[in-house]
Amino acid sequence: MSRFDPRGKANRALLAGVSEYDHTAPDPQGVAGQLPAVRHNRTALEDALHRGGVFGAGEVRTLASPAPDDFTGALRRACREARGLLLLYFAGHAVTSTSGNELHLQMRTARVLTGHGLPGSVSFSQVLGELAESNAEQVVVILDCCYAGNAAGIWHRFDDPKRKKHKILLLMSVQPNRCILGGDADVATPFTRELTRVLDAGGDVWLSELYAAVKERMAAARYRAEDDDPQRPQALAPPWDPEADVLLAAGPAMPPPPPTGDPWLLRLRALLTRGAGEGGGREPGVRKGGGGEADVPETGSAEADVPNSDAGKAGSGKAGGREGGTRKAGASGTGAGEAGASGTGAGEADAREAGAGKAGAGKAGAGKAGGRGSLAPGAGVRKARARRSAARSGRIVPAVLLALLVTGAGGYGILALTGESAPCGPSLELRVLTDPDLEPVIRAVADAYVTSDANTTGDGCRRSGVTVNSAGATAVVTALGERTDAWQQPREDDNPQRDIGPQPDVWIPATRADVDRVTSAAAREDRVFARLEPQGGPLAYSPVVLAVPKARGAGLDPTGRSLAELRADLEQADPATELHRSDPEFTASALLATMGLYGDRPGASGAADARAAELRLARTARPEPSAARLLCTLPGDHAVDGRSTALVPEFLLKTGIGCHPATRVPRVAAYPDDVPGLEPAFVRVRWEDGDRDAEARDDAVDRFRTWLTGTDGRTVLGEHGFRSATGERGLLDAASAPEGLAESVRPARRADPSTMDRALERYGNAHGPGRVLFLLDSSGSMAGRWDGSSGGPGILKQTLPGLGGEDEYGVWAVHGTGDRTHTTLLPFGTHERPAAEQSLDKAEVRDAEADPAGALRDALEFMRERGTDERPQLIVYLTDGEDDGRLTGKALEDVVDRARGAGAPVAMVSLSSSGCDQGRPAPRIAEAGRGRCLDVGDDLVPALHDEVARTGMGEE
Repeated sequence: MSRFDPRGKANRALLAGVSEYDHTAPDPQGVAGQLPAVRHNRTALEDALHRGGVFGAGEVRTLASPAPDDFTGALRRACREARGLLLLYFAGHAVTSTSGNELHLQMRTARVLTGHGLPGSVSFSQVLGELAESNAEQVVVILDCCYAGNAAGIWHRFDDPKRKKHKILLLMSVQPNRCILGGDADVATPFTRELTRVLDAGGDVWLSELYAAVKERMAAARYRAEDDDPQRPQALAPPWDPEADVLLAAGPAMPPPPPTGDPWLLRLRALLTRGAGEGGGREPGVRKGGGGEADVPETGSAEADVPNSDAGKAGSGKAGGREGGTRKAGASGTGAGEAGASGTGAGEADAREAGAGKAGAGKAGAGKAGGRGSLAPGAGVRKARARRSAARSGRIVPAVLLALLVTGAGGYGILALTGESAPCGPSLELRVLTDPDLEPVIRAVADAYVTSDANTTGDGCRRSGVTVNSAGATAVVTALGERTDAWQQPREDDNPQRDIGPQPDVWIPATRADVDRVTSAAAREDRVFARLEPQGGPLAYSPVVLAVPKARGAGLDPTGRSLAELRADLEQADPATELHRSDPEFTASALLATMGLYGDRPGASGAADARAAELRLARTARPEPSAARLLCTLPGDHAVDGRSTALVPEFLLKTGIGCHPATRVPRVAAYPDDVPGLEPAFVRVRWEDGDRDAEARDDAVDRFRTWLTGTDGRTVLGEHGFRSATGERGLLDAASAPEGLAESVRPARRADPSTMDRALERYGNAHGPGRVLFLLDSSGSMAGRWDGSSGGPGILKQTLPGLGGEDEYGVWAVHGTGDRTHTTLLPFGTHERPAAEQSLDKAEVRDAEADPAGALRDALEFMRERGTDERPQLIVYLTDGEDDGRLTGKALEDVVDRARGAGAPVAMVSLSSSGCDQGRPAPRIAEAGRGRCLDVGDDLVPALHDEVARTGMGEE
């Protein structure tokens, strides 16, 4: 390998940062917790690579909390497309195998199952296999996760007869067999933070130099891993041969030399630098890092950039005693301020002066960056800091003289003496919170605004940065309405800063009704710490549509019909048509769609049974968290994609279609007239005691809103498929609209907050604690299928983990052909699992035949009487099928009719290999009750466990 400069080649960077996980502690199968700091990793590194000049437009792709298929699909695409440099970055949870020979990168859906592997993870060996076969000339892998150092051993053991792996270089955040800390919610993790600072230092940054500089910076900062071990970055085989290196950044040069000026200043500079030796001309307290070009602070430096001191909590208010967006420097005691957390497009000003705060502080060592109130230590402290700085640099100068320069000449004096021109100060950072469906759009808006003329001063400096994050819509409404005290001062058991994100300056919900829901909830609280100020009308409009495969929508009238009518037309044309919807607790669009499914309207209690409506949706293990992810999931199976309709915001039919490598089925939109659309609102959030920089923050918010509601902002919204918020709701960018969308639409009624709350409650009931009635065939013919884990009682015992402490269930032993068709093995109610297992252990085969028709009629009536509250229900009938002769003719028709109207699905489980064959009674009953028919030809036990788990809450 020779020294590799990839500029001008087809390069690719894939940045995967998993900040949100579906399964977290205290779930015993979950990962340790969420990683909000990784959100900042993604944006900070993406910005640094864009500024670095090696990767061109469209060559850097970020993956926000991907599922394994999303990650591997994006990796394969990058491997195909890269011809020059391929950079892969991963931040998130990771675990090793028991032997330590494999590293598993845990994606959003990761779980840890005892004895069943690590679903939701991607092995590093698999990643190496993809990278080794890539078309790239050089590959750099950067890992910021627990056990990252173990990747080097996997590389060495990787079977590579063609020697392709030698083009892959590794940079790892920690030594082998060490776990790192998750970081703070407000800034990037330590390794990535230092990594991006070195990349942003300017000039050519080679991989060997990057490693050396980051390693030295982290040693100086004394970052710690778990168990208080030092956190030391690793590389595959340092030091590199000087001719075997990769260029990662070639950003703008550092500030130019000082201009000629006041002779007094030049003479004074000569005096200060006399005797400096090789240190002459460098900044005080800074030295070159380990063969690299990046400047790093010396160990023990008292400069204001304290790496362990994180940027403060979000928003302009105080959070846990800290001013929003700032925090005093930590253990160093410098008292210098820090700039706010870097966000979308907002780099961190990192000019370091002797004893000075971050760039933009009016006087070195004085107030917080950005002109906030003075927090400077006394003059004696400044003198001491100046003495230490001078001693380290080798300069011989009276400390009092340098201290006078610091306090009297201000920032300009030091800049003139050290050869720096005054840089732009750190910009104020706005924090924007939005709905998960809207996040990609608002990020695009923020990116465009941050680099616009409206956000640039006459000196070419950025006025403000914008950090965008999203969280589940229901969780946000609850937090803003009922948990602002915990958001302001987090507790271990109640921490919205961890669960949702920083305190927002601006909230952009998908509908104004969410604002009303917050206001209504806050009115019931004794005290609230945040005040909402909606500003203006809706920003845009996007109807919630039924996205129909083009082939199935040919004869469909797309407008002027209710959702129920549209569904009936589609199912009449093809009963195999499926309906998909994302999680109503996570996005407003899914909740609005759910209102249509349930027939909820203002003042109505709901025309449809919620549980029945939920059962008509396509069967999935869990709903996707957003409509965008739903549309990205469907093409994974072309047959499923072709028969699936989806309730999604219309704008995603333009922008939510580029996420899957497979060819997706083209879709057209049908517009149900009883489902409210999205009308994003702009809401200023004011936090109690958040008035220190209120004037500057208000100005930044006003500028952002003015731009967003103006021509430029509407252009970006139009590019993403939105419509006008008024009039005929025409598309803002009709010229590039995909086929199958209406030119104009008549908006459905606006969302009503009380109806949204009601639909959410009904959804919770439909997915809340379940009821399961097990019918165990105990007739004499079961004697040969009774004992062990594959016998009747053993199979039922293996389904019990799918039921939790709040679920109600019971077991009937089915035997007898007279008036009494069953006896009770386990009374119907809530149970501890051991007690339920003991009851099944006591079950016995009876010397009798069974009447399955009579037992099923009794069971359907029993569950009908209890199913008035929309809670999920299930009947499981396990049999060997030997008594199916009593389940024919009129008896079968009676059971089938009852199953259709009972509201409780019936799972028919046959221990015969032909129990579910066509013409047998079991599949007819299961189909009528919208249940499943399972026999030994299926993977019976796991499939039945899944059926029970869909109804129950699980042991956790």
